[in-house]
Amino acid sequence: MRMAELRQQVCDHGKKAVELGLVIGTSGNLSVRDGDLVAVTPSGAALDRLTPEMCPIVDVDGYLVEGDLQPSSETPMHLAIYQSTAARAVVHTHSVFGTIVATTMTELPPVHYNALLLGGVVKVAEYATYGTPELAANVGAALAGKQAALMANHGGVTVGASLEQAFEATRLLEWLCEVYVRGLAVGRPTVLTDDQLTAVVERSLTPPVFPRR
Repeated sequence: MRMAELRQQVCDHGKKAVELGLVIGTSGNLSVRDGDLVAVTPSGAALDRLTPEMCPIVDVDGYLVEGDLQPSSETPMHLAIYQSTAARAVVHTHSVFGTIVATTMTELPPVHYNALLLGGVVKVAEYATYGTPELAANVGAALAGKQAALMANHGGVTVGASLEQAFEATRLLEWLCEVYVRGLAVGRPTVLTDDQLTAVVERSLTPPVFPRR
């Protein structure tokens, strides 16, 4: 895939992130990988004002290959994810409900079976200063085997085989966090058991077949 197209994808999804309230100001960052090259949002730029040429291109070792602006300060976290997983895209946001959960809990329990789409329980990575190797390592550990993680007192991060998939995972993560937080205002949300989640997986493997007339 040509890098020009990847840069455009970053711009398009950055705008969506702002429109959906998943980021505010210059917070949040996105990236997408093609081979050994990664298109990433620039540092200090509003995501809804990006143009393709503003998005730097780095290689997986962290060297700037193309672009006049510096990559996001969270680029080391993105690259660490690419180096340790099969992800082709990473989305990091500071969404409201995700950040609420990230500041109050150590994990987001599966209160809805759609949590399985993210790998089940969403772990909250231990706090570390943004842009540091420590944060990258903590997020990597929380993401192991999953498509999403929360970052203590920070926000959320999702991965996918494409930027569209990673972005949809971000939307789902925020929805699950909102369901849980709003549920707490009514009572104690019921958490699905392992058996109940297993039944959902089994059901998905054997969908009903409706006979024709």
